[in-house]
Amino acid sequence: MNRNIHPFLLRPSGKDYLWGGQRLNTEFEKNIDMNPLAETWECSTHPDGPSTVASGEFVGQSLVDVIASHPEFLGTRHEGETELPILIKFIDAKRDLSVQVHPGDGYAKEYENGQLGKTEMWYVLDASRDAKLVYGLHQDCTEEEIRESIENGTLGKYLQTVPVKRDDLFFIQSGTIHAIGAGCLIAEIQENSNLTYRLYDYDRVGKDGKKRPLHVDKAMKVAKLTSSAEPKQPMRVLKYRQGVASELLTRCKYFEVHRMLVNTERRQTVHYQADDLGFRVLLCINGCGNISFGSEMLQFYKGDCIFVPASSDALTIHGQATFLDVRG
Repeated sequence: MNRNIHPFLLRPSGKDYLWGGQRLNTEFEKNIDMNPLAETWECSTHPDGPSTVASGEFVGQSLVDVIASHPEFLGTRHEGETELPILIKFIDAKRDLSVQVHPGDGYAKEYENGQLGKTEMWYVLDASRDAKLVYGLHQDCTEEEIRESIENGTLGKYLQTVPVKRDDLFFIQSGTIHAIGAGCLIAEIQENSNLTYRLYDYDRVGKDGKKRPLHVDKAMKVAKLTSSAEPKQPMRVLKYRQGVASELLTRCKYFEVHRMLVNTERRQTVHYQADDLGFRVLLCINGCGNISFGSEMLQFYKGDCIFVPASSDALTIHGQATFLDVRG
């Protein structure tokens, strides 16, 4: 290592989609002047919502520019790349999201100007008592059946709905028809993509007074129309060491996500470091504390997102907090 490489806080972009609420402002103190505030793109180099660096030597710069200037921050696994391969969000669904599907990489590359497809993971931060989500179809369907049901407003009869509770985990592969239901507060880790094909949107209208557009033809090209197995919560095993416990949530070719619980109230020391292979992102979903590196210290609170470049200096974490530890 030929220079000191330190972590830094990120400031998100916000989205005011009509189904959102205000929990990201009231509970996560995002201080974004949007109502509703449906999503915050916490760690993003996507042109539709890039993050901004909020601490350290790059403060005020777009994460896009920082990564472009320092591609080594991504790690040797991403050599030659100049933008993040993933995107991390908070989602506050006060109302149901549209029924939708995302394309895979192959289709997106060929038909969407070389973009990435979208496989994603949802970690449920909170859910109302009756919260549900849509995960695939509960029976095999033909394209004609789906198109007809969209036309007459009966698509719901084919959708598999699943109850949702706090701490649930869902892995949504591209091609899976899905929808987040009202009352869900979710952290989402996904490919760096904003390609969404709507199948059904409850005939809602946007700010322009017109119904939001559907993308049925494209959706039919990528959607899996066979029945989906009911999603089961995976076996999760907490591994303990002094001051910290962690468990693997998801590992796929796009990202790896762990839940990490830090408690150093008895003055234990928790060390954390990214290797030279890839970057890491710490998304604080509860608690607060500080991160020390050398003679410097960075305070964090619930809702903060911290980018840890590849080959960064060793970090020491103090506090009582829960993170999603995302490894790129």
